[in-house]
Amino acid sequence: MTHSFSDETLAAQSLGLGDPTTGGIVAGIHPAVTYQRTVTDDGYQAGLLYARDENPSFHQAEALLTQLERGADSIVVSSGMAAYSLLLLMMPKGSHILAPKTAFLTFGRWLRELAPRWGYTADFYENDSLEDLQAKITAQTPQAIWIETPGNPLWPVTDIAAVVAIAKPIGAKVIVDNTVPSPALTKPLTLGADYVMQSATKYLNGHHDVVMGAITTAAKNDEWTLVRRLRKDIGAVPSPFDVWLLLRGMQTLHLRVRAASANALALAEFLEKHPAVEAVQYVGLPSDKGHAIAKKQMTGGFGGMFSFQVKGGRAAALTVCQRVKLFKVATSIGGTISLIEHRVSIEGEDAPIPKNLLRVSVGIEDSADLIADLEQSLAGL
Repeated sequence: MTHSFSDETLAAQSLGLGDPTTGGIVAGIHPAVTYQRTVTDDGYQAGLLYARDENPSFHQAEALLTQLERGADSIVVSSGMAAYSLLLLMMPKGSHILAPKTAFLTFGRWLRELAPRWGYTADFYENDSLEDLQAKITAQTPQAIWIETPGNPLWPVTDIAAVVAIAKPIGAKVIVDNTVPSPALTKPLTLGADYVMQSATKYLNGHHDVVMGAITTAAKNDEWTLVRRLRKDIGAVPSPFDVWLLLRGMQTLHLRVRAASANALALAEFLEKHPAVEAVQYVGLPSDKGHAIAKKQMTGGFGGMFSFQVKGGRAAALTVCQRVKLFKVATSIGGTISLIEHRVSIEGEDAPIPKNLLRVSVGIEDSADLIADLEQSLAGL
């Protein structure tokens, strides 16, 4: 197959590749950790050496992800945090990192608590303020600018192309966490980003049964060679079976993201009009502050993630979590099953998040059933 086929077709058929050994239309799983070598008078011939260096189970998923992200190369790694870590450790010692204030919780902790051990410094900018970003750059030139858009869990939107325009003249790398929109909706490399990373646990796999990360680069260069070496030398490799599950999950990526986006919009529109709801944060709503930028850089929908604030404060929000029947009160995003959680209970009472905020990851169930569940859980508040 070639790039003349749509992403949906390429994903559904996993690039049209199967198992070359058996002719099976589904990729094989290669659990072997070491490989026989061919020896000649001149020494070992080229070939597979050890699974931590390179596992053939990885190649098809990485090739598909490279196609979906419009990149030059990709790697799968052991988790989304491993993807963050490899890209951070790629940076020279003493590098300054600019990261968004509204972002994945553990990444922020990494930068605040662990990064100084390796000589890195970090500062945090308002996701949707280019003025704040420019002020932070003026204060200290960064070697890398991280973007998460929409930003979890308040969903502010960052203009990727505008950040790239600011970053390139100062030589800063632009790294985008594309977990929430996934390549089904946003392709940051086409907007000028240098690297895309994501928690493949979420939309890429999409079935709540794999922990994995992925990184895609815009160019094969010395930096990328270092990232690949770091994966090997640190040992941040996933299992062959998990990568097989990821490849299977990506076959339905576009169908799942499309369904979740449609469901999320229906629920957000319902909640925006509900008398017990104080506010809704969803970039798909025309009333949302980031809608115009999201519409510019997201194609095919606005994703399955939103948050809403319940009138009555923390107690009322927790009551909703106690009442839901179809939604599962659990922490993750991007799967087939709809999840809801009281986010402050996860991030801590000191987190800059409204105490009455509930984060929702919308799955692929019938939207009428999801609306009915929220309606009964909000009744009487």
